[in-house]
Amino acid sequence: MENSKRTVTCGDLRASDVGKTVVLNGWVSRSRNLGGLNFISLRDRYGITQVVVGDNASEDTKKIAASLKSEYCIAVEGVVIARSEKDINKDMATGEIEVEAKDIEIFTTSQELPFSIEEVRQKDGSIVLPNEDLRLKYRYLDLRRAPMQHNIILRSNVTFATREYLTSKGFLEIETPTFIKSTPEGARDYLVPSRVHPGKFYSLPQSPQLYKQILMVSGFDKYFQIARCYRDEDARGDRQPEFTQIDMELSFTNREEVLETTEGMMAYIFKKTMNYDLPAHFDRLTWDDAFDLYGSDKPDLRFDLKMQDAAFMADLSDFAAFKAGAENSDSSLPRHKRSGLKALVVKNVADKYSRKMIEALESVAKINHAKGLAWMKVNADGKFEGGISKFYAGKESDVCSKLGAEKNDLLLFVSDEKWQVACVALGAVRKQLGKDLNLYNPKDEFHFVWIIDFPYFAWNEEENHWETEHHMFTLPQKKYWDTLESDPGSVKGDLYDLVLNGYELASGSMRINDPALQQRIFKIVGYSNERAEKAFGFLVQAFKFGAPPHGGIAPGLDRLVMLMCHEESIHEVIAFPKNNLAASPMDDCPSVVDEQQLKDLHIVCTEKEA
Repeated sequence: MENSKRTVTCGDLRASDVGKTVVLNGWVSRSRNLGGLNFISLRDRYGITQVVVGDNASEDTKKIAASLKSEYCIAVEGVVIARSEKDINKDMATGEIEVEAKDIEIFTTSQELPFSIEEVRQKDGSIVLPNEDLRLKYRYLDLRRAPMQHNIILRSNVTFATREYLTSKGFLEIETPTFIKSTPEGARDYLVPSRVHPGKFYSLPQSPQLYKQILMVSGFDKYFQIARCYRDEDARGDRQPEFTQIDMELSFTNREEVLETTEGMMAYIFKKTMNYDLPAHFDRLTWDDAFDLYGSDKPDLRFDLKMQDAAFMADLSDFAAFKAGAENSDSSLPRHKRSGLKALVVKNVADKYSRKMIEALESVAKINHAKGLAWMKVNADGKFEGGISKFYAGKESDVCSKLGAEKNDLLLFVSDEKWQVACVALGAVRKQLGKDLNLYNPKDEFHFVWIIDFPYFAWNEEENHWETEHHMFTLPQKKYWDTLESDPGSVKGDLYDLVLNGYELASGSMRINDPALQQRIFKIVGYSNERAEKAFGFLVQAFKFGAPPHGGIAPGLDRLVMLMCHEESIHEVIAFPKNNLAASPMDDCPSVVDEQQLKDLHIVCTEKEA
C-alpha cells in the first residue's frame, strides 16, 4: 500500500460516501470467512466499519485477509459501496455501507487475548466482565472496550466543558504546587523525601486548600484548577489514592454565589456533554433534616421514602427497646446528647416481605451499629401482625394515624440512645429498600441536592475533645461567634455539600479570613499556639495582610463522571486506576527501588513486603 495513513475514521462513512476511495486504520474486531468472502469489522475509537474482501481483491489481499486475527492493527484501502437493503445494520452508524478492500497492510499482529474485548452478555442481559486485576494488568486492552472508550471520552468532554464554563465566568486556571508542606487534613499524607534536605519531606497535596486561599489574599478573585489530589487511605469503589477534583475559590462572595455558580456549571456540563437538562436550582436540605428524614448527609432523593420520628410509640406500650430511643428525643437537645426512635412506613409491600427478607434488612441496620430492627405489618383487616405487633395490639388507630400507615404497609423501626445511630441505621435500610424495590423515579435520573447548615464541631468521645466536622478554615455562621467557646455543640458552619444520587459530589464552605477568629478555632479543637504555628503559620501570616472574604467548593471529577456514566466504581472512568490494594498490576507499582536510591534520600528501609 503506497499510503497507509487513514483518510477517514471507522465512524465517518455514510451512504453519501458511496463510490469514494478511502483508507481506514484500526484494529480487527472480528474477521469471518463466508463462502470465499472475508468480512472484517474494523474498529477505532470513532466506530466500526465493515470491510469486505471479495472476488475483485488481489490474491495477496485475500491471503492477508485470511490471516487476520482479533486485534491485529491494520490499514485498509478500498471503495465505499452500499449494502443491500436486507444487509443494512440499523444498530451501526456506518450500517448502510461497507468498504470493498483493494489492499490491506498489517501494521502489527496481536497475541491471543487474555480476555474478550467484545461485549460478553449472559442470558439475562448482564455484561460479563473479566476479573478486575486482570483488566488492570492489561489495561491497554481493557481501554479498547467500547464502554471504557465511552467513559474516557465523556470524562474528557466534561473536563473541557468545565474549563469553558468557568473561563466564561471570569475564572483563572492557576496551578498550585504538588510538593507541599505536610499539614493535618484528616487522611494520611503521601510523603516524598528530600535528597537535598536530609530528614525533611515534601507532602503530596490532599487538596489545594491552603494555596487557593492564599491566591485569594493575592488578589486573584476567581480561581479554578483541575487538581490532582492524594490521600493515603484505604481504597474503595468511589475513592482512589490519587484523584481529581474541580477546585474553585472566589473572593468578595457569599454562599449564594458559590452555590449558583456550581449549579450553572453542572447545568452547562450536563447539557454540553449529554444534552441533559438540569433544573436551574437544586433542592436544599439542612444537615439536621437530611438525617431526620433520610438518615444520611448524602441522601438519594431519586425516591421519596422519608423516615419519621416515632418517640410517641414508647408511651403506647411497655416494649423496652423503644424506651432508650425516646428518653432524650427532644430535638432542642444537642445531637450528641439526643436519643432517637425512627420509623419507616413502606407502602403496600407487607405481602411481599417474608421474615427472611426482613432479617436481611435487619442485617443492614446492624452493620450500621443498630442493636436491631423492629417491625410489624398492617394486614388486610387493618390489624398489626408479626414482629412487635403483640405490643401494639389494639393501638392500630393511634399508630397508623400518626405514621400515615395503611393496609398492607410494612412498618420498620430503629431505636437507640444515640440519635445519629438510629438515623444512620434506618437510613441504610431505606437505601437498601430503594434498591430492592426499585423505587427510583425513572424521570429523575440525576437528582442533585445541597446539604447546608452543618454542625461545625463534633464531639470525639474516645479522645474527649471537640474536632471540626470539615476542616478548620471553615467560617462559623456569624450568629454563633459569641458562643463558640461556651456552646460548641450548637455552632453551625457556613458550609455546604453537593450530593448527587446519594453520593457526596462536592464539599465547600465560606472561609475564615480573620486571624483572631482562626486562632479561636485552633484553640477549641486543642491546637496549641505552637502546633498551629508549625502547621498553618504561613496561612495565618498571609491573613494579616488584608485577606478578603472568600469561599469555594471542589466537586470530584472522578465521581461526577462515574455517576454520569451510571457506573458503580470510579475505576471505570479513570484511565489508569489503582486496585483496592492501591497497586497497579500493569506496571507493578509500587515497586522496590535500588539501595543507592534510598541512600541518596537518606532512608533506611527497616521492613520489606514479603
